[in-house]
Amino acid sequence: MELPADVLVCDPHGEPLRETRHALDLIGDAWGHGATWVAVPAERLHDDFFALSTGVAGEIVQKFANYRLGLAIVGDISRHTAASSALRAWAGEANRGDQLWFVRDLEELASRRA
Repeated sequence: MELPADVLVCDPHGEPLRETRHALDLIGDAWGHGATWVAVPAERLHDDFFALSTGVAGEIVQKFANYRLGLAIVGDISRHTAASSALRAWAGEANRGDQLWFVRDLEELASRRA
């Protein structure tokens, strides 16, 4: 299955996303490409994103919500969810919504967006 044209897929080898300014850069890129969703490889997220107590995830996700863009975290986050029941619960709840998804791969994202 092919991804819809309105999904911006981030390079897995870019700078780790850790701060609000990184989210704003991605949002600007998404707008420039006419995207309504941004797919971020899990390996691009700093470990602080997955430690919910840091607030990094909340800040980044809130920026995407403010700009009405969907955010898909793509890849294996099992090492993080194994260490945090709160993260596991948050990811499960997010996947029931329509703003933030944690998906295994781009095929799963394409299927959900179809």
